[in-house]
Amino acid sequence: MTVYIVQEAPGKNLVPAQKYGELELLLPARTNLMLSTGPEVQKLKRKLNSFSDEDYLLLIGDPAAIGLCCAIAASASGRFSVLKWDRQEMTYYPVTFDIRRTSTELGEVYV
Repeated sequence: MTVYIVQEAPGKNLVPAQKYGELELLLPARTNLMLSTGPEVQKLKRKLNSFSDEDYLLLIGDPAAIGLCCAIAASASGRFSVLKWDRQEMTYYPVTFDIRRTSTELGEVYV
């Protein structure tokens, strides 16, 4: 299991995330996705090429980078998991998304 940290966040204590897997940094703190996105997209695709249902994204950093990492992680199976910080409990909780599941599979009815 691996916890992929989207972007380095100096000063943030990420030790609590280690209970979910080995921490791996995807982007350095000063990465800017505004001007030339191609090289960063390729770098993230390489780093996330083995992302599986047992791995997590830690959503810290540039919102554009976070969105890109979620899209890449979901591209293989439509599923990905993230670690969500709970300020009250001071711990991370895993949250799984399945973007290919339809509302009828969930038993929901829309009127």
